[in-house]
Amino acid sequence: MILQNKILVTALIGWACSQVLKPFTFMIVNKRFDVSRFTGDGGMPSSHSTFVTSAAVAAGLNCGWDSPAFAVMTVIAFIVMHDAMNVRYETGKQSQVLNELIEKFNMISDHDVTLEKKLEEFVGHTPIQVAAGFVLGTVVALIVNL
Repeated sequence: MILQNKILVTALIGWACSQVLKPFTFMIVNKRFDVSRFTGDGGMPSSHSTFVTSAAVAAGLNCGWDSPAFAVMTVIAFIVMHDAMNVRYETGKQSQVLNELIEKFNMISDHDVTLEKKLEEFVGHTPIQVAAGFVLGTVVALIVNL
């Protein structure tokens, strides 16, 4: 049964823990509760980092630190974390600028620029959010697998 796969279960538990924490860290920083943070991208801690770190650590604990499973998961973890705090973070910043430009253009123009919906601005992570996801993923993996 797939739920007997400790690596997968550990990763899913790590992801769930991260998603549950996001609205509360958002509330601390922004002084308001946003229920959409339970399912949204971006924010603290990085659920992407938590997910791949907990899987990598679980692979090391269950398969051995010299196993191909640990090696592959570690490589994937580095790729995902790099992407989250660089490519996706920059995409969010670009979306914010584009949304502001569209809003300002629409204020001064007779021709509105319309989108199906506003561009998503909260898609990437700061290095501290990625680091927090790494720590949370490590802790979850240790708790679930020891």
